[in-house]
Amino acid sequence: MKNELEIETHPWEPFIPHGAKILIMGTFPPQEKRWNMDFYYPNRTNDFWKIMGLIFLGDKDALLLPGQKDYNLKAIIKLMTEKRIALNDTVRKARRLKGNASDKFLDIVEPVPLFNLLEEMPQCHSIATTGEKAASVVAEITSTKIPSMGERITADNIINGEPLNIYRMPSTSRAYPLQLEKKAEYYREMFKEVGIL
Repeated sequence: MKNELEIETHPWEPFIPHGAKILIMGTFPPQEKRWNMDFYYPNRTNDFWKIMGLIFLGDKDALLLPGQKDYNLKAIIKLMTEKRIALNDTVRKARRLKGNASDKFLDIVEPVPLFNLLEEMPQCHSIATTGEKAASVVAEITSTKIPSMGERITADNIINGEPLNIYRMPSTSRAYPLQLEKKAEYYREMFKEVGIL
């Protein structure tokens, strides 16, 4: 049964701005029919871009097109570039066991080649995962334990001449039962530690 399911390949290249200081990683995008834009965290009901708007621009709706519910991709790319935040997901190829976006029903066929990716970012010594499944994939790749939610661990892996810090952040999915403002607090503290705020 599993072998008959379609293997999907991640639709986007890694987003790596010049001088990237942190790599934020989810698991795998939702199906295209749920996209609001052709970029990371495309689902309108995901809180990621609301969290970024709240932290960096003081308004959860700052990254929406004026008067609309659609994302402003230009503003998003500008902000991530200015803040030197790279984006990619932990899974390169996957099967959806239930045909939805749930991490619980995602069969990982091929994880992302994380160390190759980090080599492209000489100033990046930190990874943040947005949820438990992404955290477990990074833990497996780096041979580390999964950090508790909101915590950071330092891996033995030396990346670009320095130890690798791995943060596990709250899931930005609406299904994760934490208020938007509380989620944002976790991300804000992490950005302070990394030197972005």
